[in-house]
Amino acid sequence: METSRCNKKTPITNKEVILVDKFDQIMATAEKIHAHKQGLLHRAFSIFIVNSRGEILMQKRASSKYHCAGLWTNSCCSHAQHNQDILHTASDRLEHEMGIKSYLSHAGSFVYKEKLKNGLYEHELDHVFVGTNYTTESQPNPNEVSEIKWMGVEEIKNSFKTAPNDFTPWLMPALNIAIKYLHSQPK
Repeated sequence: METSRCNKKTPITNKEVILVDKFDQIMATAEKIHAHKQGLLHRAFSIFIVNSRGEILMQKRASSKYHCAGLWTNSCCSHAQHNQDILHTASDRLEHEMGIKSYLSHAGSFVYKEKLKNGLYEHELDHVFVGTNYTTESQPNPNEVSEIKWMGVEEIKNSFKTAPNDFTPWLMPALNIAIKYLHSQPK
């Protein structure tokens, strides 16, 4: 995928997820909670906003989230929307959750499955996006985010080593893809 930013606003509903196979081919849609209860593979994305010092904007998920509430994670994450390009959905969601407009670049993707503490499953084909050129400072949506902070990559890795239960299960594999992408870019 190319670097892009969509300007057209689309309502953020996130009531359904797109079920995919391991090759990211669409199979069907399903109600979000049903997919998480059954552990069905679905399309998602994780965004990393990176500042000029190489720090990543991290968010602590709101306590009202239906899973991984109160855990630290990347700048923004959610699910792709049916009949909408994933890059468009990611841009919209970043603005909804964090109040940030940014050009996003697709860094890669991975599949993971994790049983969560509340009995739900995260089974996602997660597309990783990186934004280094953003136009606004973060204004987090309190329904989505309880705290934010900028952290260096080594600080994130060290924090994860000492307290892995404070972080979402997708953070480290997504971070590794973002780091590889950032290292591949011309200086």
